Amino acid sequence: MAAMTPTSRYTDGAESPQAPQDATGAKDAKGSGAGAGAGAPARTSARRPRPGIWRGAVLALAGAYFLVPLLASFVFTVHVPGQGITFEAYTELLSADGFTESLLLSLGLAAATIALSLLLAVPALVAVRIGSPRLRPVVEVMCMLPLVVPPIALVTGITTVLRWGPEHLSRTPLYQTFIAVQNEKFPVVLVLAYTVLALPFVYRSLDAGLRAVDVPTLVEAARSCGASWPYVVLRVLLPNLRASLAGAAFLTLALVLGEFTIASLLGFQPFAVWIVSISGAQARMSVAVSILSLLITWLLLIALSRAGTTPSTTAAAPATTSRKES
Repeated sequence: MAAMTPTSRYTDGAESPQAPQDATGAKDAKGSGAGAGAGAPARTSARRPRPGIWRGAVLALAGAYFLVPLLASFVFTVHVPGQGITFEAYTELLSADGFTESLLLSLGLAAATIALSLLLAVPALVAVRIGSPRLRPVVEVMCMLPLVVPPIALVTGITTVLRWGPEHLSRTPLYQTFIAVQNEKFPVVLVLAYTVLALPFVYRSLDAGLRAVDVPTLVEAARSCGASWPYVVLRVLLPNLRASLAGAAFLTLALVLGEFTIASLLGFQPFAVWIVSISGAQARMSVAVSILSLLITWLLLIALSRAGTTPSTTAAAPATTSRKES
């Protein structure tokens, strides 16, 4: 009976002959499924448009929007019907009456406005940030008021004050002050007016920089080490506000070089007023001067932006020397 009982060769836990095939089939199925799953994202990414193409298209459209009018203006200045290509509009600029004086006047007004606005705004904002944060809304409203008052109203008030002063203060020392601020070589009254106009932009730039820096901690650390207040402001706070100061100077420079209303109504002739004054008689030269002023403004703004993004290397010297001494 035992001989007649069939015994299986796979009774001791051995796998049946079909098991390897099933396992192999399962592995093949898994592999095919994994391959399908791995191939799906590749197909999706292949169908997806590349972001670099759209970025390049947007940049190309923006560049064409800005460069095509400049190119058309340049062609207008160098192409004269019947004469061909000529650069007389550019060669006559240096010898034009009032070009150098008006340009230097605008640059001097811009430098004085930047210095005065920063001297007014930086100590005030630092003091509010450290001593009395509750006054911040008041300072913000005062600095934002020039955005509400139009320039024509501002220049009307300035003209009224300048007329009232010499009439009522002719026998006082202030009479000479009213005369001095209206000097045509360097009108201080324009610096004061431009400072008022630039306050909103200077405030926003400096306020953003002060919010990004822990001013109380820096001041307390410097004062605990025995630093004086001028040293704290000049060597501790201002290096941390380098980008904000460059941004404020950037906006102020653009404002002063392009301002026309106040200077024209007060009777002065900076660069923007001079361009308008020659536009009627010499059209090609006025367009050439406009292109040249854009290039000068861009170069100055690039220089200011580079100055704001350049890392400071003065603060690293004490650290290296202290490490060597230790």
